[in-house]
Amino acid sequence: MNTKWWLFALIALVAFAPDAFGQKRKKRRGKAAVETVAKFDLHLERNPVFKKAFTGFALYDPDKGKMLYEYNSDKYFTPASNTKILTLFTALSILQDSVPALKWSRQGDLTIIWGTGDPSFLNPHLQQNPAVFEFLKNAPGYLLFCPANYRDQRYGSGWMWSDYPYYYQAEKSPFPVYSNVAHFSLDSLTGEIQVMPAFLKNNLAEGLTFDEEEPVTREEFSNAFVFNPDAIKGDQFEAHVPFHFSPEFFVKMLSDTLHRPVGVLNANMMPPPDAATIYSLHVDSLYRLMMQESDNFIAEQMLLLCSNQVFGEMNTRKMIHYVKDRLFLDLPDEPQWVDGSGLSRYNLFTPRSVVAVLDKIRRIVPQDRLLGIFPAGGVSGTIEDWYGNGIQPYVFAKTGTLRNNHCLSGYLLTRSGRLLIFSFMHNNYTGSSTAYKREMEKVLRKIRIEVQ
Repeated sequence: MNTKWWLFALIALVAFAPDAFGQKRKKRRGKAAVETVAKFDLHLERNPVFKKAFTGFALYDPDKGKMLYEYNSDKYFTPASNTKILTLFTALSILQDSVPALKWSRQGDLTIIWGTGDPSFLNPHLQQNPAVFEFLKNAPGYLLFCPANYRDQRYGSGWMWSDYPYYYQAEKSPFPVYSNVAHFSLDSLTGEIQVMPAFLKNNLAEGLTFDEEEPVTREEFSNAFVFNPDAIKGDQFEAHVPFHFSPEFFVKMLSDTLHRPVGVLNANMMPPPDAATIYSLHVDSLYRLMMQESDNFIAEQMLLLCSNQVFGEMNTRKMIHYVKDRLFLDLPDEPQWVDGSGLSRYNLFTPRSVVAVLDKIRRIVPQDRLLGIFPAGGVSGTIEDWYGNGIQPYVFAKTGTLRNNHCLSGYLLTRSGRLLIFSFMHNNYTGSSTAYKREMEKVLRKIRIEVQ
């Protein structure tokens, strides 16, 4: 056999061999569409706005099981809060209908409690289940908190350390309370500053803040807050500043809230097999807040909740490895995934992998419930002011925004009622994201109308 025959055979084998997912590889037509609906093309590569950034897009028809359009869909992008889509799937796959709030065990005249990572306790953004408070208030004996099952850091990998005083980067913890944030406001009648929890008012002193535009700041590794009245603009203000978590600080705050003594059990004592569980809220109340308001703290705590459920301990990195090895092996491209919220720029996903995760979610959640969890264009959440135009909502999607990056991924209902899945990602632009949102809206409206 001559050399040319062997070379031809080798090329044929590479071109038509099944890939890791059992499908034949398809030759790409440049950067643009791999497959399109007949007479349907979005021409994203010619969009003058998108040309100023690095843009990727994938549009998928789950009923037909095929991509309708792809543009840089196999390239990696910083997803920002689109990371919460992976967190949502993780939680949907692991948690049951109700959120485990804490574990407890009676040891003689002691009631020992362990956190689970549940972020709902006394969270001002969530309706409360009084059963949790009543249990803690009335548990017999001396109440002890044990942090032994928490095996994580206060921040995720790659987070900005200098953002510690800003509400969007609250510290992770085993037993959150008040969303791990101190909430400040002015009493309209007395003009006095109000603090929630009130316990922290003794930690507040008037003075100059290191950022003169911020009315309230704190020191990084303490809970000494500084209030600068000169920074208040107008008669009213609100400030939300994360507090620094430690087991000792937590029990002081919990003791003040419950009006009973609470101590710390500093021992490597994990919950025993017969430890009981108290439950708080239905999981969807957390999912909606995480997805619609893009709550970073909820997202981080969701991974800790899942980790505690699977391993009996809270560790974000361990949970992510577990999900990647068990649930995401079939993604088109392996995600570089490091946190639950997307605060880290170390996260890197491809649009087609985000679409694949969205399809996984669609397969396990009924459509009505699914669309109720995601923000609805023109109606709710972070896209309340976009993708609406006075018509029935047709975009149900999660935004993801960091400086110079904006993404939108989710579900689209066409005018004929078909459900499509898409992921739109833009990285490395300068200036505002508004121009990109306008162009995205044009593209998604075109899809809604033209895809039958």
